Parts: sequence; C-alpha cells; structure tokens
Amino acid sequence: MSTAAVEIAPLAEAGAPAPVFLTVEEAARCLRIGRTTCFALIRTGELESLTIGGLRRVPADAPAAYLARRRAEQRAA
Repeated sequence: MSTAAVEIAPLAEAGAPAPVFLTVEEAARCLRIGRTTCFALIRTGELESLTIGGLRRVPADAPAAYLARRRAEQRAA
C-alpha cells in the first residue's frame, strides 16, 4: 500500500476532482485522530499546513507524508 493511500476519497463528492487542500478536521479524520491532536501536530511542524487568508489548510498529501515519516521513525528505532 502506498503512502498516498490515506483515505481522502470520501471527502470529495462523486465525480469531483480530489481536493488539493483539506480542512484541519478533514485531515484529522484521515489520520483517525482528534481535531485538537491535529492542531498540536500542526503547531509542532509535524504536519504540514498553510494559512490561506485566515483559514488553516492542510495539503491533501500531508497526512500520507506524516504517516510515512512516523513509520520510518518507528522502523529505525
């Protein structure tokens, strides 16, 4: 299974293109973590995010990248 397989498909409507950005809540659902934990990961820089206007958005590939880094860290330990 590739790291890009973090499930974001249910977040888009049928037939719509895959999202480029996720809300923090959507990213948290992808990772199966809570909203507060997701914000903590963003605050520490572990999960990539951008501010667009006044909105915090997570690139759609960031949850998979975070997961890949965590898996690599655990294998190295």
